[in-house]
Amino acid sequence: MAKYNIAVMEGDGIGPEIVKETMKVLRLAEGLFEGLVIDCHYFPVGLSSFNQYGSTLPDETIAGLKQCDAGILGPLTTHAYNTNNPDMVNASGRLRKQFDLYANVRPARTFPGVSSRFENVDLVIIRENTEGMYADRNLYYNTGEFMTDSDTVLSLRVVTRKGSERLAKVGLDLASARHKKLSIVHKKNVLRQGCGLFYDSCHQVGADYPNVYIDDYHVDAFAMHLVQKPEDFDVIVTTNMFGDILSDQAAGLIGGLGLAPGLNVGDSFLLAQATHGSAPDISGKNLANPISEILSAKMMLEWLSIRNNDQYALDAASLIENGVEETLSRGFKTKDLGGNLSTEEFGDHLIEIIKEVKTNKENAIS
Repeated sequence: MAKYNIAVMEGDGIGPEIVKETMKVLRLAEGLFEGLVIDCHYFPVGLSSFNQYGSTLPDETIAGLKQCDAGILGPLTTHAYNTNNPDMVNASGRLRKQFDLYANVRPARTFPGVSSRFENVDLVIIRENTEGMYADRNLYYNTGEFMTDSDTVLSLRVVTRKGSERLAKVGLDLASARHKKLSIVHKKNVLRQGCGLFYDSCHQVGADYPNVYIDDYHVDAFAMHLVQKPEDFDVIVTTNMFGDILSDQAAGLIGGLGLAPGLNVGDSFLLAQATHGSAPDISGKNLANPISEILSAKMMLEWLSIRNNDQYALDAASLIENGVEETLSRGFKTKDLGGNLSTEEFGDHLIEIIKEVKTNKENAIS
């Protein structure tokens, strides 16, 4: 029997609504598998945390996460934060760096019953998560943007061999378990040193994976190929900002960000986090699509199962994914996908269908 301590942070905007449905699904999964124990611990984060505790990421939250195996984070309304206030940090970026969550794993696949431009997309973009161009992650102290005068800004990008190699290993391990193809996305024809180091590091690690076919693309050319033939791709590794942009592009090909989960991966901690924003315009209206957050939690269970050789967690993850597929194939969808269900109604349908899928599997075995 495996027991996992999971941190739960609801976030801003629609965060509490979609996290609520995610927790309903996790509690159901725990109840359906006697060997799976999930202890959930709620911690403050975001605007509600700032209003109550004076910080968007209190020390008690960081301390609590250090006692957990993984976490679930709702979306954050960071564009509304006062960046001049040191107590209004972007919790997402800070946690990625604090816990060295160096790989951001973002799948994109087509689902039955969901209208999309393509039919057989099944790819994973793995984005470097702790370095790159983003100013909250590119220096040890303070941020890497400087004004030489009132009309000029200089922005730094950080690429290290260590960061590139460990990202490549995550990508290659995943490609080995999937369709044995890895694509390296870069811009080394112009960014010769930074992207050159990333490219070389990925190929050096790739030499230890003779079973994986490796190709590479300049990021602009890859963006074109992605919208022309996304079915051609399996696992993609790239730097931070390129991956952020390309993963949203990939989500647009399969029905939108409501279907795009994400998992922030480190060596000792995992953080499940939907790739979309907090949608404050529909906050509290029970309209949000919870699938991305639910599938992010599903990914969390998958990675916990691999790291702990835990068949119960793996079976639970598979059941959740099968339940989402079946729910969508039957036409149960929220408004962003062309349906008419509320957030809570979708979650309720999903719960019942997961139970049904589990019963059907058990009957088929017996």
